[in-house]
Amino acid sequence: MVDGSTSRFQAGQTGLIVRIPDAEPVVRAWRERFDPSAQVGVPAHVTVLFPFLDESRLDARVCWALADTLGSHHAFDLRFESCGRFPGVLYLAPEPGTQLRRLTEVIVDRWPEAPPYGGQFAEIVPHLTVADGQDDAVLDEMEADLLGRLPFTSRVSSVDLMVHDGAKWQERASFALLK
Repeated sequence: MVDGSTSRFQAGQTGLIVRIPDAEPVVRAWRERFDPSAQVGVPAHVTVLFPFLDESRLDARVCWALADTLGSHHAFDLRFESCGRFPGVLYLAPEPGTQLRRLTEVIVDRWPEAPPYGGQFAEIVPHLTVADGQDDAVLDEMEADLLGRLPFTSRVSSVDLMVHDGAKWQERASFALLK
């Protein structure tokens, strides 16, 4: 979600994420050093939609619509067994990615004014960022370490709405998926 430099985070920005607590023992040390989002309160996660609506638009109707939309989707398991890269970015690749993409698509269908990553990228690539803004040598070292700690599986049973307060990201609400 919140990949990239902290300077691009602004008070009132929001995002929808799937927390991956099972990833914390695997990625915490690397994320604390090399992922700016970890330094501003974002847990290990896979983004569903960033940016979402500005905080000023988050009223009871939006929260009800999120609960209704997300609550019609079943909880699912993700397996993390490989790494992937974007330029300067190392991430863990969740499999299967289809359910994550579907969650993004249904939110965008409901709020088309909030395209994934502000419309910057055409393809939705679910990922758990471990490092951002690093050169290949650093990413190579991290990837070798991470591959020795994989695989792991994580259950996805909710989607969290996160809000940036100007300094940190805070959870505003959590929306349960069907059991």
